[in-house]
Amino acid sequence: MEIQLGRGKTVRRAYGFDEIALVPGNRTLDPQLADTRWEIGGIEREIPIIASAMDGVVDVNIAAKLSQLGALGVLNLEGIQTRYDDPEPILDQIAAVGKDEFVTLMQQLYSKPIRPELIQQRIAAIKAQGGIAAVSSTPAGAAKFGPAIAEAGADLMFVQATVVSTAHLSPESITPLDLAEFCQAMPMPVILGNCVTYDVALNLMKAGAAGVLVGIGPGAACTSRGVLGVGVPQATAVSDCAAARDDFQRETGQYIPVIADGGIVTGGDICKCIAVGADAVMIGSPIARSQEAPGRGYHWGMATPSPVLPRGTRIKVGSTGTLEQILRGPAQLDDGTHNLLGALQTSMGTLGAKNLKEMQQVEVVVAPSLLTEGKVYQKAQQLGMGK
Repeated sequence: MEIQLGRGKTVRRAYGFDEIALVPGNRTLDPQLADTRWEIGGIEREIPIIASAMDGVVDVNIAAKLSQLGALGVLNLEGIQTRYDDPEPILDQIAAVGKDEFVTLMQQLYSKPIRPELIQQRIAAIKAQGGIAAVSSTPAGAAKFGPAIAEAGADLMFVQATVVSTAHLSPESITPLDLAEFCQAMPMPVILGNCVTYDVALNLMKAGAAGVLVGIGPGAACTSRGVLGVGVPQATAVSDCAAARDDFQRETGQYIPVIADGGIVTGGDICKCIAVGADAVMIGSPIARSQEAPGRGYHWGMATPSPVLPRGTRIKVGSTGTLEQILRGPAQLDDGTHNLLGALQTSMGTLGAKNLKEMQQVEVVVAPSLLTEGKVYQKAQQLGMGK
C-alpha cells in the first residue's frame, strides 16, 4: 500500500515483527512431529538458528558447541580472534572498560592487523573439535584473505557488510569485490548479505549466493538505523526477499535460503520470521547471554571499532543460562529467550505446520495493537496487578 507522505514523496507501509501475529489454522500438530530441519550449502541442520559473527557471541568453542547442538555459529575473521594469539585478555579489557572509553578502546584494539595464520588456526581449531567451520568477512576482507580461508578448508563463507550489492561504485583506485567471481572461485558455499529488498536479493542469488542474509540495522547492538537512517522493518524485508527466492527457484530450479538477520530476541520472533518467509534466523544477543559466550555478559556490534564512523554499541545482556538451555531447553525463564527450538516446535504444532515450508505458508495478520497490549501487560506485571 502506497501512502502520500507529502507532495513530493510517496512511501510504502512496512511492518516489523511486533506488528504482526500468526493465525492458527484448521488443524493442530503434536510439537514432537514438527520437522525443523533446513539446509544451507549442502549442510543440513536441525535447528534453523545461526549465531552472529560477532566477537561477543562466537569464538572457536561456541562454534563447535553450536554444531554439536544442531545449530550453526559463524566466526568473525576480522575481529579479536584473528588479531591476537590469545584473545581472552582482550575480551576481559572490553568487558571491564567504562562506557565513555569504550569506542576509543575498541578502535585501538581492532587497529592491530589481521593475521592470515590466525585465520587458518581458528578454522582448524573448530574442525578439530568436530564443528562446522562457518566464517565471516567483509567484502574487502574476503578479497584479501580468500586464499587463506580456502586453504584452511572452511565449510561455509559468509561475506557480510551493512549493505551488500552486486552494483557497487567506488573510486578508480579501488577495485570492488566481484561477488559472482568470488562465489565461483571459492571452494565452499558463499552466503551474501546484508540486503532488504527484492531486487538486491535476486541479484545476489544470480551472483551465486548459497544463502542471502536479510536485515539492515535492526539488531540490539547495531546503531546503523540511528546513524545512517537506513533500513526496512524486518517482517517486510524478509517477505520481499523470500519472494525473490521463490521467483529465482521458479526460474532456475535452485532454492537459495533466506536468513533473517537482526532484531530477533525471542522464540516468538523466530516463529514470525519463518512465517513471513525466512528459512532460518541469525541471532546475536540471545547467544551472547549464554554462560559460554566470549563476551562476558556483553554484546557489541561489528561496526563499533570503525575508525571513520563507529556504528554499534556495547550492551549488557548478562548471563541467563547455558547454550543448551537457550537453544534446546529446559527453559528456566518464561520470557521466550530459553528453549528457542521448543518454542518453534510448539508454535508449529499450534499452527498445524509439519515442516518449515508449511510454516512459511501460515496465515499472518497485521496486529499493531498486540504491541500496545504487550506493554500494558508488562506494566501490570511490574505493578503486581497481574492480567
